Amino acid sequence: MPLNNRLPVCVLVSALLMASCAVLDEMGRSAGPGGESSRERIAEGLREALMVASRRASKNVGRPGGYLDNREIRIPLPPTLQNAADQLRRIGLSGQIDALQRAMNRAAEAAAEEAVPVFADGIRRMSPSDVFGVFNGGDDAATRYLRSTSERELRQRYQPIVAERLEQVQGVGLYRDIATSWNRLPGVKPLEADLEGFLTDRALDGLFFVIAAEEQRIRNDPVARTTELLREVFGGR
Repeated sequence: MPLNNRLPVCVLVSALLMASCAVLDEMGRSAGPGGESSRERIAEGLREALMVASRRASKNVGRPGGYLDNREIRIPLPPTLQNAADQLRRIGLSGQIDALQRAMNRAAEAAAEEAVPVFADGIRRMSPSDVFGVFNGGDDAATRYLRSTSERELRQRYQPIVAERLEQVQGVGLYRDIATSWNRLPGVKPLEADLEGFLTDRALDGLFFVIAAEEQRIRNDPVARTTELLREVFGGR
């Protein structure tokens, strides 16, 4: 599944940075004494591209249906529950299982707005040397950089919101009822799942997946370059 494969994120983000750094080298050579200012301008453009992409992605996944209606990032049932789902449906729990999946995705949508200030802080700290470090750091360097500057804080902000919203939309109660019904069946392994941890992980994976798509749009689609700086940096490629 796309969410279990983080390769698209690293490929798309790295491609953006590699293409931009190529422009940077060309501008630096042609600018002569002013080459350093051109390099800083490109680095600023890269930071702004990431900022625009992260804001768009957070807004996209944070709207009603942002996760649930997107087949590529829709959050599935936890594996332990997924393995039991067919049998649970046969004993009349289809409605509860579907309701639990809806509740999980709604909770992820509610948490998405927390990502905006976290990404903004990390991107603002991205210096020109960070840009070149990412460029020279290997195929997954961009993903490693973004995760290293934001994932810990994002997780800390997401989990309490996920827990609160799961409770509000009755997700915790639904899971408890499903697990109780399953555990009463003879000969089954007790159903256990870290629902909040699983949901937080999948919510962040979905967010990064959408950010990668937004970055690709900025790189390839002139219409997506919504600021003067983005048009200046990416428009000549």
